Amino acid sequence: MKHDNRYKQIIEKIFFDHYKEGDNEVPFERVEIETVAKTLKIKLPKNIGDIIYTFRYRSVLPESIVLKAPKGMEWVIRPDGQSKYKFVSAIFANIHPSEILSETKVPNATPGIIETYALSDEQALLAKIRYNRLIDIFTGITCYSLQSHLRSNVRSLGQIETDEMYVGIDKKGVHYVIPVQAKGLNDKLGIVQIEQDIALCEDKFPNLIAKPIGAQFISNDLIALFEFEMTEKGISVASEKHYRLVNPDQLSQKELLSYRSRTE
Repeated sequence: MKHDNRYKQIIEKIFFDHYKEGDNEVPFERVEIETVAKTLKIKLPKNIGDIIYTFRYRSVLPESIVLKAPKGMEWVIRPDGQSKYKFVSAIFANIHPSEILSETKVPNATPGIIETYALSDEQALLAKIRYNRLIDIFTGITCYSLQSHLRSNVRSLGQIETDEMYVGIDKKGVHYVIPVQAKGLNDKLGIVQIEQDIALCEDKFPNLIAKPIGAQFISNDLIALFEFEMTEKGISVASEKHYRLVNPDQLSQKELLSYRSRTE
């Protein structure tokens, strides 16, 4: 709780140091965290970037900030250059799995030793996606993991990180780049990360078709996958599927037959 309160006090002061009534964007710089902490006499964590990371990906902003968003909008924190950020009002900030979507059972191919020693929700999720070829199944493309935790500098955004980058090829020989953002049970899948992934693909892989993917644990063996696209209104969900990893004997012939009649 103390940790949470420290972070809230710092981000709140940074916001209101710059905010003017009616603003849709509120810029700030990372260096302000140290200045504000000294003013408030708050001890900073060793990794001061964790404060920004927390409100971008894990926790909701303080209520005083939330209430200043324009009607029907939410604040998101976007990168704005090297060590620069800005609060921006958006139609929605986070993506949540549907509560009524049907599940697809997939025989679990995750090695037992991986299940035993996975160190975090995010790492466990990425491993399960990789060993069960869920990106291939979801997209219908043959995919290969290119790099995990790909860090790169993108013009106008500064340094960004993608949890895992896949490349793929379809039956016509078309090549794809597929960035994946993975979130555990208690983390948030935010539109800012998807926007960054799209920018990364445009900057580093301009000749490939980009298919940004989001992944979220619903439970330990139930995974939601989202495919996103950029529209005139911003990021939208093009497709969502839920995959439950099961032992082979938990997948009946009746269920297999029922999958044949499913529509896309």
